[in-house]
Amino acid sequence: METLNRMVGLLPYNLSLEVVMAVEAGLGELPAYSSSTPGCEDPMSFLQSVCHTVIVQGVSAMMAFPQTRDELLKLEFIASALQIPVISVVQNEFKRQSKMPMHNPALPQVELLYSLLVINSWYDVSLLLCQEWNVSSFLVRLRNNTKFHLGSVVNITTSSTSSGSHPNSSIFKADFYTSLQGYLESIKKSTSTVVTFGCDIRDIKRIFSVVAKLGLMLPEYHWVLGDTQDLEELRTEGLPAGLLAHGRMGAPSLDHYVQDGLELVARVVGSAAYRSPELALIPSITNCMDTQSNQNRNMTSGKYLARGQDNFTASKGRWTGPCTVKIVGFLSNTSFDGLSGFISSQQETVISSESHHFIWSLQHDPIGNPMWTRLGRWKQSRVLLDYAAWANKKSNKQSSYQGADWRYPSRLHLRVVTLVEHPFVFTREVDEDGLCPAGQLCLDPLTNNTPLLQSLFLQGPNDSIPMKYKKCCYGYCIDLLEKLAEDIGFDFDLYIVGDGKYGGFKNRRWTGLVGDLLSGAAHLAVTSFSINSARSRVIDFTSPFFSTSLGILVRSRDTAAPIGAFMWPLHWSMWLGIFVSLHVTAVFLTVYEWNSPFGMTPRGRNRDKVFSFSSALNVCYAILFGRTAAIKPPKCWTGRFLMNLWAIFCLFCLSTYTANLAAVMVGEKTFEQLSGIHDPKLHHPSQGFRFATVRESSAEDYLKKSIPEMHGYMTRYNVPATPDGIEHLKHDPQQLDAFIMDKALLDYEVSIDADCKTLTVGKPFAIEGK
Repeated sequence: METLNRMVGLLPYNLSLEVVMAVEAGLGELPAYSSSTPGCEDPMSFLQSVCHTVIVQGVSAMMAFPQTRDELLKLEFIASALQIPVISVVQNEFKRQSKMPMHNPALPQVELLYSLLVINSWYDVSLLLCQEWNVSSFLVRLRNNTKFHLGSVVNITTSSTSSGSHPNSSIFKADFYTSLQGYLESIKKSTSTVVTFGCDIRDIKRIFSVVAKLGLMLPEYHWVLGDTQDLEELRTEGLPAGLLAHGRMGAPSLDHYVQDGLELVARVVGSAAYRSPELALIPSITNCMDTQSNQNRNMTSGKYLARGQDNFTASKGRWTGPCTVKIVGFLSNTSFDGLSGFISSQQETVISSESHHFIWSLQHDPIGNPMWTRLGRWKQSRVLLDYAAWANKKSNKQSSYQGADWRYPSRLHLRVVTLVEHPFVFTREVDEDGLCPAGQLCLDPLTNNTPLLQSLFLQGPNDSIPMKYKKCCYGYCIDLLEKLAEDIGFDFDLYIVGDGKYGGFKNRRWTGLVGDLLSGAAHLAVTSFSINSARSRVIDFTSPFFSTSLGILVRSRDTAAPIGAFMWPLHWSMWLGIFVSLHVTAVFLTVYEWNSPFGMTPRGRNRDKVFSFSSALNVCYAILFGRTAAIKPPKCWTGRFLMNLWAIFCLFCLSTYTANLAAVMVGEKTFEQLSGIHDPKLHHPSQGFRFATVRESSAEDYLKKSIPEMHGYMTRYNVPATPDGIEHLKHDPQQLDAFIMDKALLDYEVSIDADCKTLTVGKPFAIEGK
């Protein structure tokens, strides 16, 4: 129950599932009780007993364990009267036949074998019978398809049993091997696929001992065990690699069916709550009399689940197989993979538990030992193949969550290659224990040799791998890889591409990331890997996760300021306006002072000094430049008021000048003026203008196809990686004048440039995806 309540997304609105136990006469056998009391044979008495023990607890659904068909009919009566879903778990089918018989669905032997043959295009088939076996339905299925060629149908016990020898005698064994060898010789000449029926493990071992002598081993010949097998009974000794088998991994127990019944209720409650929470979440009834008297008026969560959305009459159903379930409304639309099998609705009122039926192949593990590996499963009348050929060890976190639950398929294990490209992929050193506190452990083996990579990863990350190979990879692409592995469900080993290249076609072979993918050294590449037509022809890309374009990076240079640079902060018209207004103010100050009776003029009152036009200019310039000087301030009130207005004006002008001076004069730089990829400096380079890009990158591929003349000139300057291009650009003296690469990478380099020596110029071009 706690497991169901912890499942994410199963129950909304913080709901939880709770089980209340009620044992009373007529309830049937619960798993923890031996028998029921025979005191409630009457249906009404049975109903009253249920009301007094179960309904009073306010349940939304009930689970019962009837042992006879009479008890099942009483439960049907309960479901109809109370309109509450009743899940009846029946361990064995009833002896009495009913309208809807409850039994295990027929084993999918014929259809499964037929599907396996069709999937692998094995149309030449022979049958090998170890005993008298009815294979008529399988033969009919093959003959109905004209693609199949049916070879021999051989019963290897015919001749040996007719001799009358004891099975353990040497005569019997000699006759058996002689006849078997003759039959296999006839099969060898006619077909390439052999399906066995009625053979146990001893028969199979004897068959393959003769097969090995005749040279009928896989992959030339395909062997399929036609009978349903139990994985616990299968052996690996004396059997060839590639042998196919199918069957179940043990029969589900009663606990599995009980758990699936509870999960069925939880899923139904969740679906109903999502659809109509106002009905699904209202309190359940606790009095049967209220239900019978107000049946048309009252609505409870149990009634809502029982009636469903449109049908307002209680419907009932059964779970076929070893269990029976009363289902209604939302229940008939619920399906999921349970512990006992795939739970789904087969008919309007029937829920079926289809047992887990798997397909195995005898393979060799990485060490070389034979092991049975799960290839797929039979589900809903079709074969579903797993993505992995090997069942890898799960992580501790996953193991703790799933435990030994064999419902979950083996996970795909991939070898992933990456390329260190900031800001998408970074690396740092591992700690002293060889672990990564943050990021993913990755290997930097400096090679793309597939056998060497396989041997390194087989050793394990912390066993005998030299410390110099270990790195910690992190960044945007690594986070994306981790999320992808979590969503799809696969594990991975990560390593850095050996030659440090994206991949180009050189010397009749692909290099870099593309070469590793084509050689099989890596199954997946995750980095800032641009998509272009050449690469798309040989490898497959996912949908782009980042759109970018190509850009041009140049270096800025410090220059000496000219003598008139102090005037750059303000426009020439501003300077002109300031000096014109200064002289106009000086004129008005002089006029006001000379026309005032209190002014410093020869006609003024006892004035020893005279305020002339030169005095007015001296006052205005001193205020403008903020410098103290021996001035003659005006004495009239009008002149003093005008002088204060001029001071306020000068304050605004000086503040603006100072702010602009800091922005203009500090760090004044020049840079190469490039309008874009079609700039004449790039198409017609002169005076030693040098530009480059990364070798075997998408930028080089674009320039090679679009502008071959430019590509031919820049080949001598191309660099192996982006950091090398940045270094050549910032080096003193400069080794490059411009660097062409993905604009996203260039923008990142500009953002982390502490010396502010680089900047991107021109318009972006060649929009592409990663």
